Amino acid sequence: MVRRIDVTGAGGVRLAAWEFADPPKTDPPKASELPGVLLLHGLMGRASHWASTARWLSERHRAIALDQRGHGQSAKAPEAEYTREAYVEDAEAALEQLGLAPAVLIGHAMGALTAWQLAAKRPDLVRGLIICDMRASALGSASQREWEDWFKAWPAPFATLADVRKWFGEDDPWVERPNPSRGEFYAEVMHESPDGWRPVFEPEQMLKSRQTWVYDAHWEELTQVRCPALVVRGLDGELGRAESQEMVRVLPHGQYAEVADAGHLVHYDQPEAWRAAIEPFLDGVLTS
Repeated sequence: MVRRIDVTGAGGVRLAAWEFADPPKTDPPKASELPGVLLLHGLMGRASHWASTARWLSERHRAIALDQRGHGQSAKAPEAEYTREAYVEDAEAALEQLGLAPAVLIGHAMGALTAWQLAAKRPDLVRGLIICDMRASALGSASQREWEDWFKAWPAPFATLADVRKWFGEDDPWVERPNPSRGEFYAEVMHESPDGWRPVFEPEQMLKSRQTWVYDAHWEELTQVRCPALVVRGLDGELGRAESQEMVRVLPHGQYAEVADAGHLVHYDQPEAWRAAIEPFLDGVLTS
């Protein structure tokens, strides 16, 4: 089951939030009685990437995933702001308008940065934080140029979704070895247009969003997070072990977990191992 809930973000931007749950059980608790979880996808992602996670979370939580501005079914207005402040204020608005606070924030990549920046800004809204494969260090201008070149290399429009899966799972120069879950991840963010399959987002807006954080380090905000926080990395992901352990060290209440045989898309590569890595943390937050 899935239910869409509209949220008004910073500057009046229309956002789509999605509540995923298995069919209700006999005499289930009311949603308002369950502890809240807000799931934030990464750059180019969408709320549906969290569907499997949200469904098992819904056994004990009210789990809602947000399509962030410029992504999924949320507004992609050219004149909208794509700043760090706007993304953080959107998540803040979602927590307040959905009645989730104090909530656990679960973020992947850019969504994790949004989550820890919000936790630092509004500790009253956040009871726990899970950071999935996001670096706190600056990536620099070379990284941004690589992304610009990568977008230009996409053979879009794609003729079929099978072509999407094959290119992102096998043929993309950034793929070191065949990765079917990566192909599925990108197939999820495509829609059919008159000339073929194209992304549901505008690449220019993705680059604009990325340039607002790629040149800066974000260690200071980590030190301001007062709630329990779990840093999760895939062993083959973008977040290295040394940096992840330093992130845990600077977090006032940091913990660490890693998932074997997983890359950057940890929750897509190894969904069962991802659950095993984060569920004990969530249980601890729930009972604290």
